[in-house]
Amino acid sequence: MEFLMEYGLFLAKSVTVLVTIALIVALVVSAGHRGKGSDKGHIEVTHLNDKFESVQDALKDAIFDAEDRKQEIKEQQKKEKAEAKARKKAAKKHDDKLPQAKPRVFVLNFDGDIKASAVENLREEISGVLSLASEKDEVVLRLESGGGMVHSYGLASSQLDRIKKKGIPLTVCVDKVAASGGYMMACVADKILAAPFAVMGSIGVVAQLPNFHRLLKKNYVDFELLTAGEHKRTLTMFGENTEKGREKFVEDLEDTHELFKNFVAEHRPVVDVNAVATGDVWFGQRALENQLVDELLTSDEYIHTLAETADVYEVEYVFKKSIHEKLGLAAQGAIDRLLVTWLSRVQNSRFFS
Repeated sequence: MEFLMEYGLFLAKSVTVLVTIALIVALVVSAGHRGKGSDKGHIEVTHLNDKFESVQDALKDAIFDAEDRKQEIKEQQKKEKAEAKARKKAAKKHDDKLPQAKPRVFVLNFDGDIKASAVENLREEISGVLSLASEKDEVVLRLESGGGMVHSYGLASSQLDRIKKKGIPLTVCVDKVAASGGYMMACVADKILAAPFAVMGSIGVVAQLPNFHRLLKKNYVDFELLTAGEHKRTLTMFGENTEKGREKFVEDLEDTHELFKNFVAEHRPVVDVNAVATGDVWFGQRALENQLVDELLTSDEYIHTLAETADVYEVEYVFKKSIHEKLGLAAQGAIDRLLVTWLSRVQNSRFFS
């Protein structure tokens, strides 16, 4: 009898847990369904000045003497109160000597993959900034990309050109890499800053694809490709490629390369395009010598310097994710961490006997 009672309690607990999980899943799914008719995402703005001050205050609290720190806070509050009172008094008198508002800096981020997927966020962020920014402000783009599809990065570059057309200064900061399509984006800027060992350049075009024709032929598999138009398909993965098709394909690559070179020459005339458009890449110092960048500086140093005299806002467009996307991202993150850990151990094992 005692066994049956314990088993009944265990069963009741198990059912309770299962019902609770089912209710949570149902609520999440229903919330997802309710949000389908709403906007896909929203703009999030972070005042970086406040963020930097919070970090500084935390350090002061930990390092400074408690009484000295308390006195510093009182003096700072007194100063801020006096400044606010002076501004209010000057505003009432319509004083022309009223201090001008600080310039504003809008910080955007672009982490590019082969499809330049981040352009969907970038276009929303730029639209939001352009609705408010003026020629007195500045846009800073922290850019990281090794390049990818020509048309995708062409669109991303066009989004940045919207800022230039409005007459708003645009600065691109590269801490790690802006190559190929990444440099196509960077060269639109009024000013390019790069970390000392950031990878820049790769002004070239590449295309590659496997061909399984001989494998199919060996296994008696026929492949038919029907097209209308002489150049509808020049190279194929499964059919037999011809020399004429290869020549046309290379011709198209050369034409794309020429367009890329012209784009760089138009937006960054200080660069000797014929000298750098070889597909080579340069680290920061060498990129500076070739005038691919204007200054060697990390994005952190530049943005912290701006924050001393300007109001700096980080603008990010955040897409809403479904439960399936969140679970997928969580699984992907776990796999990525596992691979990084495994590769690190393999790398470290080289230094141990």
